[in-house]
Amino acid sequence: MLAYVPVPSLSSHQLLLFLLQVSLLLLMARALGWLANRVGMPAVAGELLVGVVLGPSLLGNVGPALQEWLFPPTPSQAHLLDALCQFAVILLVGVTGAHIDVKAVRTRMGTVVRVGLGALLVPLAAGIGVGFAFAPTLAPGGAERPLFALFLGVALCVSAIPVIAKTLSDMGLLHRDVGQLTLAAGMFDDAAGWLLLTVVSATATTTAGGSLALRMAGLAGFLLLVRLVGLRVVRAVLRRSAASAEQGPVLASAVVVVLLGAAATQALGLEAVFGAFVAGVCVGTAGPEVRAGLAPLRAVVLSVLAPVFLAAAGLRIDLTALADPPVLLSAFVVLVVAVAGKFLGAYLGAYTSRLPHWEGIALGAGLNARGVVEIVVATVGLQIDILNTTSYTVVVLVAVSTSLMAPPVLRLAMRRVEQSAEEGLRAREYAQDWSTDSASPAPSTES
Repeated sequence: MLAYVPVPSLSSHQLLLFLLQVSLLLLMARALGWLANRVGMPAVAGELLVGVVLGPSLLGNVGPALQEWLFPPTPSQAHLLDALCQFAVILLVGVTGAHIDVKAVRTRMGTVVRVGLGALLVPLAAGIGVGFAFAPTLAPGGAERPLFALFLGVALCVSAIPVIAKTLSDMGLLHRDVGQLTLAAGMFDDAAGWLLLTVVSATATTTAGGSLALRMAGLAGFLLLVRLVGLRVVRAVLRRSAASAEQGPVLASAVVVVLLGAAATQALGLEAVFGAFVAGVCVGTAGPEVRAGLAPLRAVVLSVLAPVFLAAAGLRIDLTALADPPVLLSAFVVLVVAVAGKFLGAYLGAYTSRLPHWEGIALGAGLNARGVVEIVVATVGLQIDILNTTSYTVVVLVAVSTSLMAPPVLRLAMRRVEQSAEEGLRAREYAQDWSTDSASPAPSTES
């Protein structure tokens, strides 16, 4: 029998830095989020800028010693903050999924597929084209040009459900049909995007076919299991928990369901947020009494965890690479192609679904937010040597820029989209769920 060897605990310095990091990120995220609200922007816009301010782009140039001390590049320290951010994004996506109107989305599944396909294929093709054009400037020396181009196309076709969810929540649009369609189409794009990323990554290791087949089979099996067994089990557990006089049981049960859903898709080689979103949708189908009991969880997620996650997303951006004119030009072109491709694709999907003009614009604006999902994709590219530091910065710049650009366009479009009677009913139902939640404004009930 092997002797037990105690695992070393965190050093006092590691714990100190972790506490300071979280405190500073949360404080600045709340402050810049408040400032963003004051100038008519959702809080998410200010929260995303925190990482740029505290990262190598600004603080790393003004006070490099302080920046390196506060955010040391050692894995043991960085992984503490990464783990907290992963926990935050999983709960954020799960809470958002609980507010999806499954019946409404099911009746408009054709629209979801058309919008999702348009928002996936157009930017994918555009990204591949610009990848071929700028490979000499952005691709690492050892990267194959077609592989780099395909990777850039994948990076530009994804959407960021966590950022979209926070934006819709900040703007009180979760109850609107456009909000529901944006989230559903975004999940469609993300699922396809992760599968395409698997193809690119596996191609680099010469095992693409088997790896992709296994992941697709695993995804199909996961969704089938959720449909046949998961829904019934989750509803039974949550309804029994909600019958308790205390809020603790239903909160704990919902969190466990979301975490297990995330763990399932992570184990299948897919992104954890996909499983968290599906699990959150299952939680939402348990009934209004369950959703109402989740108000304290929403308050903590939206006012504490989500701001920390969004603030930390920009810590790896180094905008000093843009000082090189060829890199700056290629970054500008990539950004324009990314915005135009996603917007045009989503609008075409909305047009073929006969949605009104301004709803198409709102869908294009919402799905343009790429946020941390594109940052994760860029990190994968860096790890498998398809990207270098320069091209990584360009891709991450697109992720942050599109996330900041989405809210004002979305607000402009939604001012011209009248609220339907069904949306008004959904808004009143959500307002009851949010009655004890001060983290974000309750949906408007005006029609």
